Amino acid sequence: MTAADQADKLHLPSMPLAGHLAELRNRLIWSILAVTVGGSIGFYLGEQLITLLRTPLPPDVTLQQIEIGDGFSIRLQIAFVVGVILAMPVLLWHVWRFIAPGLTTSERRAVLPWIPAALAFFALGIGIAWVILPYAALFLLSFVPEGVNRSINIKSYFDFVTSLFLAFGILMEFPILLVGLSRVRIVTSDRLRRSRRMVILVIAIFSAIATPGGDLVSPFVLGLTLYVLFEGTTIFIRRTGR
Repeated sequence: MTAADQADKLHLPSMPLAGHLAELRNRLIWSILAVTVGGSIGFYLGEQLITLLRTPLPPDVTLQQIEIGDGFSIRLQIAFVVGVILAMPVLLWHVWRFIAPGLTTSERRAVLPWIPAALAFFALGIGIAWVILPYAALFLLSFVPEGVNRSINIKSYFDFVTSLFLAFGILMEFPILLVGLSRVRIVTSDRLRRSRRMVILVIAIFSAIATPGGDLVSPFVLGLTLYVLFEGTTIFIRRTGR
């Protein structure tokens, strides 16, 4: 830490615990409002989105509603996911505004450009989830016994779809977290390289847990993507002198 950073740390305004909790509450309220507004759009467009999300299924596969309230709960699920996606710029901004006061001026300058990058990585995760959705569905459907009607409970299908999108979108923030930790000197490229085996194990476990459905396609693609991003992030951190 430079002398300027040390002086900056000394002059950072101190806030009592109650103040931190009040600040966190306000940020959470604004974030919830943003998700609610985005979710309202998702609920309004629910029918069109349901039609779109059914397209990855083979033509001979039908969806069946079992419980009377499944249709409504599916609309709520889709609304929530759309709300999170549309509100992501607001969510990232409030995360930044909450953590920024605890950083020095140079740390803020180093971390701030990565906030838009976090949004781009989230969008990348959603895009990858959309691409692999047909392959994951076909893999699971390939195990339906011969002669059995290929009908799916609509609730279980959309549980699978929404969980897949959220898992890929959120876990794609992994490189941003590593870069942020390197900027505030918590991790270095050398430490990341020495921890490669442990990171691979953690990625494998997280990929298996986070992806729904029990197929092999989703965790494999997610794990491979996270590992490639990890190696690329490590190289980037090393080249920036960390």
